[in-house]
Amino acid sequence: MAPELIAAATAFAIIFLAELPDKTMVATLVLTTRYRAWPVFAGVTAAFAVQCVVAATFGGVLTLLPDRVVAGVVAVLFGVGAFLLLKEGFSRDDDETDSASGGLGQVTFLRAALTSFGVLFAAEWGDASQLATAGLAARYGTPVFVGLGAFLALTTVAAIAVLVGRKLASRIPTRLVQRVSGFVFAGFALVALWQALVA
Repeated sequence: MAPELIAAATAFAIIFLAELPDKTMVATLVLTTRYRAWPVFAGVTAAFAVQCVVAATFGGVLTLLPDRVVAGVVAVLFGVGAFLLLKEGFSRDDDETDSASGGLGQVTFLRAALTSFGVLFAAEWGDASQLATAGLAARYGTPVFVGLGAFLALTTVAAIAVLVGRKLASRIPTRLVQRVSGFVFAGFALVALWQALVA
């Protein structure tokens, strides 16, 4: 097997396994319970494409950033996300209106896609998958194939999250998903803050 294909397959396997239980999948699940599936998938896929290009292009350079700075930024981003999710999840707005519409279809395709892009683009900065992609690109010396493998892995995880999210949205109240997701995001923020302060 050609070294380029080995690099792509290795990147796919590592990133896929790393992302299945990761915040990226959780964020995509949450977005899919809030917006229609296609704009979410389009937005997160575009975010992954940009992040993979950045990671593969700069190779090991991203790993030189101070860990505390990266962890601090991630903590702030997830703290803000947790606040917004919990605020909306515990708001006293009419739940019947929300459940009747499912929270879907009220937002334009472009707005939902841009929101999804922004959330996942921010979530991926300093993420293990981005750093792994950079490290693999530096190791194998084939940034294009490593980036392609990582992108395919991230897109596969996003597709799984979108499919699961659509099923959740039709069976579980949106506010409950927002509350649970808000607490999960708060947990991510606390872990990142701990890494920023202790690491």
